[in-house]
Amino acid sequence: MEIKIKAAQVGFRLDKAISEMSRVSRTQANELIKSDAVFVNGLLKKAKYKVSEHDVISFEIPEPEVLSYEAEDIPLDIVYEDEDVAVINKPQGMVVHPSAGHQSGTMVNALMYHMTSLSGINGVIRPGIVHRIDKDTSGLLMVAKNDGAHEFLAAQLKDHSSKRRYLAIVHGNLLNDRGVIEAPIGRNPKDRKRQAVIAGGKPALTRFEVLERFGEFTLIALTLETGRTHQIRVHMAYIGHPVAGDPLYGPKKVLKPNHGQFLHAEVLGFEHPTSHEWLEFEVKPPHLFETTLETLRAANL
Repeated sequence: MEIKIKAAQVGFRLDKAISEMSRVSRTQANELIKSDAVFVNGLLKKAKYKVSEHDVISFEIPEPEVLSYEAEDIPLDIVYEDEDVAVINKPQGMVVHPSAGHQSGTMVNALMYHMTSLSGINGVIRPGIVHRIDKDTSGLLMVAKNDGAHEFLAAQLKDHSSKRRYLAIVHGNLLNDRGVIEAPIGRNPKDRKRQAVIAGGKPALTRFEVLERFGEFTLIALTLETGRTHQIRVHMAYIGHPVAGDPLYGPKKVLKPNHGQFLHAEVLGFEHPTSHEWLEFEVKPPHLFETTLETLRAANL
């Protein structure tokens, strides 16, 4: 595409000028600028560049990658299922829903094979998905099998009436046996793959309790009052006790190379959308998580 700046757009930031004068959103404009796909008068410019009259902006919009959402015969650990909801124990290493780079092998691909119906509120790429956990986080997730159940479960997440408890092995020896981390989280302005505690971020609150101490590492339980992206990982790194094995927010020294973070969604509780009965589920962490704890206990002795 080619855009010629007129008097009405003079002084606009480059990303805003593109979004104002084309069908490209401001977010998409920023992505194009960061990938060096936008030229102003033949030169690369940053998003904050203020456009002048008669500037010529040129860029190409890449073809969108078609995402797969086909059913796949992948084993699932279904902890509970009825006509409205299901609870899945997601293994570490499984992505929740298809995205660029992960078009197959996801939990959604497996759900579509194993279940006859899933809610459609989040579209064809995320059917049934009410909330998610990171690829290398294991544990419990609720799944909605129809739109009514989805809305009911999502409302509980929003008003914090559902229960989510996590286990984590973190670096260092926490001074307090329990605590609350309340710090806003947003995208890291220096690295779009990371989140960070930043001014102007979305409110985020995490509670933690120490379960065992191993000197250089600590086993803690965590409950979430909010559900921000990477919340536990960001908050624990923020207070100087990153989750062990975390490739994004932790130190290079890990308990096991290339394993991923030692973070497990242990407990999930919610009110059933039809019966209104309180349902609560608990699953043990993966084998490697438990054997790592045994190793830490032995070393601590």
